[in-house]
Amino acid sequence: MSMALTAPLTRLPRFRRGLVSRVASATFGIVLLIWTLLPVYNMLLVALDEDGDEFTGAIWPGNANLDGFAALWNEDSFLLEHFWYRFGNSIKMGLATMVLTVLIGSLASFVLGRMRLRGSRVIGDLALVTYVLPTAFLAIPFVHIMHKYGLIDSLWSVIASQVAFATPYAILILHQYGKLIPLELDESAKVDGATPWQVYRRIYVPLMAPALVAVGVYALLLAWNEYLYQYLLVLSMDSATVAVVINQFFNSDEAPWNYMMAIAIVYSLPPIAIYFALRRFMIAGLAIGGVKG
Repeated sequence: MSMALTAPLTRLPRFRRGLVSRVASATFGIVLLIWTLLPVYNMLLVALDEDGDEFTGAIWPGNANLDGFAALWNEDSFLLEHFWYRFGNSIKMGLATMVLTVLIGSLASFVLGRMRLRGSRVIGDLALVTYVLPTAFLAIPFVHIMHKYGLIDSLWSVIASQVAFATPYAILILHQYGKLIPLELDESAKVDGATPWQVYRRIYVPLMAPALVAVGVYALLLAWNEYLYQYLLVLSMDSATVAVVINQFFNSDEAPWNYMMAIAIVYSLPPIAIYFALRRFMIAGLAIGGVKG
């Protein structure tokens, strides 16, 4: 009887400690979420503001309207001319960078990890040497190289630079993830007469899909958020992207802030949509990695 009475007493402090820990974790998560979303919410406030000429610090705009988004849709301002054409340039640049990074990274990781190339570990580690120098230090050499090859003032020059920066990381991730796939699958396919290309296309790529999606999203975000190389390598407005166009707002004294914030919100939608569309593949990859471990 006494043991039955003392058992709940001994469990109570532990329960309280667990409750305090959960409450503290939830509070910290809420504070972190608010801190993260606060700039985005501030952007939305300015985009919905009637005047849009300053950051008022209000919790809600006094006369909220969609004039900024309407002007963006209709390209009413001289600062918004041909916006959707340049928005298309940004999408082309991001998708091309994503596809080329996935293609080059998957082929390189397949050769290094599945074909038992000598020195593959050293080659994979050396790929990360490219991250020793900040990308800003390599801007002038890239501009010089693109001048030599006649690619200046072309989206392909920006795509080439972003693929060069994203591929080493892609090779590292794909090479490590590929170790989770048994080599016996490749050997069985070769016994049945499969060529290395067939092994890559029918075995390696399908099983590597979660990692390929993660690498592709990383490459897309890297190119999408890049400004310096787009500013240096794209000279004419015909090849300009949204990141370059936004710079016009800082050079104009009459640029409405609500137009700029509307552009920023619209510009952030494609990578968000792509992430949620491919999220299930990334979650599947995490689950596979957890089971393997």
